[in-house]
Amino acid sequence: MKVARFHAPGDIRVEDAPEPVAGPGEIRIRVRNCSTCGTDAKIFKHGHHHIRPPRVMGHEIAGEVVDGTEGWAPGDRVQVIAAIPCGTCGECRRGRMTVCPNQESMGYHYDGGFAEYMVVPAKVLAVDGVNRIPDGVGFAEASVAEPLACVLNGQELARVGRGDDVVIMGSGPIGCLHVRLARSRGAARVFLLDVNAERLEMAASLVRPDAAVHAEGGDSAVEQVLKLTEGRGADVVVTAAASGAAQEQALRMAARQGRISFFGGLPKDDPIIGCDSNLVHYRELTVVGANGSSPAHNARALELIAGGEVPVSDLITHRLPLPEVLDGIGIVSRGEAIKVTVEP
Repeated sequence: MKVARFHAPGDIRVEDAPEPVAGPGEIRIRVRNCSTCGTDAKIFKHGHHHIRPPRVMGHEIAGEVVDGTEGWAPGDRVQVIAAIPCGTCGECRRGRMTVCPNQESMGYHYDGGFAEYMVVPAKVLAVDGVNRIPDGVGFAEASVAEPLACVLNGQELARVGRGDDVVIMGSGPIGCLHVRLARSRGAARVFLLDVNAERLEMAASLVRPDAAVHAEGGDSAVEQVLKLTEGRGADVVVTAAASGAAQEQALRMAARQGRISFFGGLPKDDPIIGCDSNLVHYRELTVVGANGSSPAHNARALELIAGGEVPVSDLITHRLPLPEVLDGIGIVSRGEAIKVTVEP
């Protein structure tokens, strides 16, 4: 079969590999779609400390069962989680699977979905990490359940709800999913903000926020949000971009008792921002992080897609065969797409 393997930063190869064989407690699936994301682009450029090459990449996975453990039949259509909690540590036992200290990941610790066939480890099945794809949901749409699950976790932590004014900073695929999920959760108005005017225009034409805010530099982003919210600021601000400047601006554009989600992580060599703690103190702001998703988030994300509450099919702007996976990663890196999916 064909696979896309990471060998070193800047070195991902599409090459031949033997078909994997499922062991005890595992299932083997025929991968139908594995979508790409900004993390894949980062791995391509810089590698990752959890990846010991060579490793088959890809973690937004949907396919059909070929064979394996009891309870699954050939032809079953499934979506697979990316982040694998251990299920037994103190955090997992408390229901905090997203912050499991023993967490592993598909495409990092285990071969992922940029392959014609892959084995789903027993650890994944043990934490209910394989979900049946609902009728009416295609494989490509099901692969988007994984990033939507992360967005769902972030909005639950930030308590996005009815009547909120919500600002999403970053108009990539995650930002688009945040816009649609906020709407489904009852937000009154959702504003989409980006420094890249072309990407903002492309995203806004699809998800149609209440306003598309081009942040031209300086304090323009804060000023425009305050104007849109009649001077009070946003109830929720989500930084769906790896930007320290965005995080600093988010604190200044939040309303009193507003919630700020630091959804996008910062580069490991530049993780420190300036924080006016008096803003947090006197305005009673809440700042929360967001780290991936749990198996339950993935299951709920599929339900949201199947029910039409969060449409995703139109966000998939590029569909590529496996030999063109590097082209897909390049498209993601350049911000020329909303969502790119690979069809092995």
